[in-house]
Amino acid sequence: QPHLVESGGGLVQPGGSLKLSCAASGFTLFYHSVAWFRQAPGKEREAISCISDMEDRTYYADSVKGRFTIARDKAENTMYLEMNNLKPEDPANCYCDVVTPVSRLWGQGTQVLVSS
Repeated sequence: QPHLVESGGGLVQPGGSLKLSCAASGFTLFYHSVAWFRQAPGKEREAISCISDMEDRTYYADSVKGRFTIARDKAENTMYLEMNNLKPEDPANCYCDVVTPVSRLWGQGTQVLVSS
């Protein structure tokens, strides 16, 4: 059964870093477009970064450009989001998302908190 499991969230101070992971099972992550979304309390879920299927084109929302880096590891069947210089406006539940020809998969979410 295709499945995504996120990890790596936590509490950091402003300016700190976190690296989120999203491990896939039951299918090969590399062949599909993958994305990270986030949802802050009281706000809609927004896309913050994605990689297109096998062409590896990347996209970043303006709010995270230059601070976040998306990547995926074919051997580990895992995608990552490296988050640097975290700001007070970044806290949210972060979700990985994969679109396949037959379904759309979401992880369970991992929480990012930024506080001094």
